[in-house]
Amino acid sequence: MSRRKLAIIGGGGVRTPLLVYGLLERQAALDLREVALYDVERERVELMAVLGQELVRQMDGTFALTVTDDLAEAVADAAAIITSIRVGGLRARARDERIAIEHGLVGQETTGVGGWAMALRTIPVVLEHARVIERVNPEAWVLVFTNPAGIITQALVTHTRLRVLGICDTPSELFHRIARILGEPPEHVVFDYFGLNHLGWVRAVFVRGRDETARLLSDDESLRRLYPVELFDPELIRALALIPTEYLFFYYGRTRALANQKRVGASRGEELEQLNEELLRDLAREIAAGRPKDALAMYRASLRRRSASYLRLEGHAESALRAELPATEDPFTAATGYHRVALDVLTALWGAESRRLVLNVRNRDAIADLEPDDVVEVPCMVAHEGVHPLAVGRLPEAVRGLVLAVKAYERLVIRAAVERSAKWARLALLVHPLIGEWELAGRLLAAFREQDPDHFGDLAL
Repeated sequence: MSRRKLAIIGGGGVRTPLLVYGLLERQAALDLREVALYDVERERVELMAVLGQELVRQMDGTFALTVTDDLAEAVADAAAIITSIRVGGLRARARDERIAIEHGLVGQETTGVGGWAMALRTIPVVLEHARVIERVNPEAWVLVFTNPAGIITQALVTHTRLRVLGICDTPSELFHRIARILGEPPEHVVFDYFGLNHLGWVRAVFVRGRDETARLLSDDESLRRLYPVELFDPELIRALALIPTEYLFFYYGRTRALANQKRVGASRGEELEQLNEELLRDLAREIAAGRPKDALAMYRASLRRRSASYLRLEGHAESALRAELPATEDPFTAATGYHRVALDVLTALWGAESRRLVLNVRNRDAIADLEPDDVVEVPCMVAHEGVHPLAVGRLPEAVRGLVLAVKAYERLVIRAAVERSAKWARLALLVHPLIGEWELAGRLLAAFREQDPDHFGDLAL
């Protein structure tokens, strides 16, 4: 077999060097000859490429790291294609979250109003990319890191013929925390998990075949330590008899999250926009001065700061710009994270051994309450060139209504994005459990049409 090529659409994203580091760690197993970066923002992708090339130098890389502004060239001959784009950049995220807060709703990039806006901006672009991939490389695996990942995966499954997998590090992060709290190696712990992207729960935890769920649920201190900050009352978790992923905080604790955003006077998107601007400016200065090693060290420190601030604004009203943040693991060498999940998937798809991984895939019959073509987030057996979702049965009564409502919203927002329809966009907001009012949906739609006409002005009334 010839050595493989990997393409990254959105290669100018700030997590690209992190992914390059992971690829270098496993370069022998992955047998890569080239990693091709594509991005519409040439200056940014060049910066990320310099950092990546410094990693290749330091780690004796055996693959080429290339940059192109031709999408067809980037994806041609690639065994896998990662899409990780942010249409409108962090400025759009910050604006989305600000509009939500001004309308009395929690501001979050993928949940509620923020996810709705992100989907409407992003789906047309991702489908445009998909047409190119269908034309030049239809057999490639397409790995979706583009948020909102579940909705983007659903749009690609519904409207293309590509082999698509949606990927998120949220479930694996929770799994690793649970294993650490139980004092067990992660490979000895198996999780009964189900849901949609950013809307998932652990139903049971097994250590070497022994059910440890009841012991975990009975321990208040352990339940509090499951998250970056304390998000859920242990009594809530016990009442559900389910361990929610952190994004459920924006449903179960939305009043607190909004109050903390108002107290800080900012959303995470607004703070990250400022941090990213500072980082990119500093990286450009160091690279222009011929100091890529120093630029890489600066990048690494920025990732640590970003990781340390995760959910502290919404959960504790602590600003990433002002608060003294806790020490965190080096994101490059941490056991979990964006790059680890991507590597696990690629290793399983291209390797000789199967792996049990949580992915966003076509449901088939994994969740009995949903349609076969609905994209769900469930454990899958991933083997050489094959992905098989595992049956998880019916949804528990306590969360069934929420999952069905969010899936209905996802279908509507995809239809709105594809048809460029204001009617379907407004109906999607009405159906979403965090909005649910027709008049409010109308005001939100009007605000986005006014403040982001490039992406919402074409929605037909």
